[in-house]
Amino acid sequence: MKTLAETDLCHPIRDYLVAQGYTVRSEVSHCDITAVKGDDLVIIEIKRRFGISLLIQATQRQKITDSVYVALPQPRPSKRWERIQHLLRRLALGLILVSLRPPKPKVEVVFHPLPFDRKKRKGKKVAVLREIAGRSGDFNDGGSFRRPLVTAYRENAIHIACCLETLGPLSPRQLRALGAAPNTTSILYHDHYGWFERIARATYDLRPRGRAELALYPHVARRYRAQIRKRENLRLPIAGSRTSRSDASTLVRRTDEAADHPPPKLPGTGRRRLTPT
Repeated sequence: MKTLAETDLCHPIRDYLVAQGYTVRSEVSHCDITAVKGDDLVIIEIKRRFGISLLIQATQRQKITDSVYVALPQPRPSKRWERIQHLLRRLALGLILVSLRPPKPKVEVVFHPLPFDRKKRKGKKVAVLREIAGRSGDFNDGGSFRRPLVTAYRENAIHIACCLETLGPLSPRQLRALGAAPNTTSILYHDHYGWFERIARATYDLRPRGRAELALYPHVARRYRAQIRKRENLRLPIAGSRTSRSDASTLVRRTDEAADHPPPKLPGTGRRRLTPT
């Protein structure tokens, strides 16, 4: 099978432009194709595949004219290809696709080089700010790949798991009194990670799976265990031992009594459910 060359794309594009009334000249001042009609100067850069070198060449040609296109072979639809098109639009570059399938090559102008309207998505910004506010620290390494990330939702689940591991079965109300997140009830009820078990009405315990998977997040678990010890003035029990539920309830009740001035509830606020990842 013949290897596709850039010149194979050139001829169909040239024929297309000539049919549109352009005067076409190739390889002018390092430009692959130039075309002129009236005052309109069009420059087209051809590549067999998308890459950074194509973007560099095309953006350099924007110093000459605003009508700069990149030409590529017809690709297979994919999420990556959608993002490539978005990038080209942001750079105000046009896109031409060429199909060499028989019986006749086909040239398609997907979009023209136009100024890009850089509208921000307010909802996405709010979601990012909410996620940042929901995390108590930076527990992930940037650029991580195929590693479980500590999201705000997962961090809240780890906090709950540490409380149950240390104090035994507790209710959502008792967990919130220990500093767990407002969406504690939702986390326990939906149990997306398979960590929690409802053993009685409004009472939950930690499953063996949850106890084991805490080891995947040692830095986060260590932090919350230390907070629990400090808050309750406890030492962690020896592995395998459990603090009784009555003791835990007493500890929570003592914590509630010590709070002379509980923070007021802001009007109009409700529970906020974070999406697990």
